[in-house]
Amino acid sequence: MQSIPEVLRTIPLTHYILFSSALFCIGILGVLTRRNAIIVFMAIELMLNAVNLLLAAFSSYYADPAGQIFVFFIMAVAAAEVAVGLAIIVMIYRNIQSIDIGVLNKIKN
Repeated sequence: MQSIPEVLRTIPLTHYILFSSALFCIGILGVLTRRNAIIVFMAIELMLNAVNLLLAAFSSYYADPAGQIFVFFIMAVAAAEVAVGLAIIVMIYRNIQSIDIGVLNKIKN
């Protein structure tokens, strides 16, 4: 029976790169085209997960556990970011009854 890193190496590294690039591009499109703050927030998280996937793939491909440990710490920071970001979005919604980014830009001016 093959170990997990050997099984992951059966998929070429270019497939991981292409999939991660596609996820990252979808995240960029979500940030640039959406007006809802929650959707933009989710698109940023998608971009972060695409980078994590690529980092884990390179780590597994080169049999270096340092990349996977780094992914673990990135995910811990992302969890804290989600908690703070959603709290900010909830407070904005309570104050102005909207989470539209266009409304937030009008308030700034």
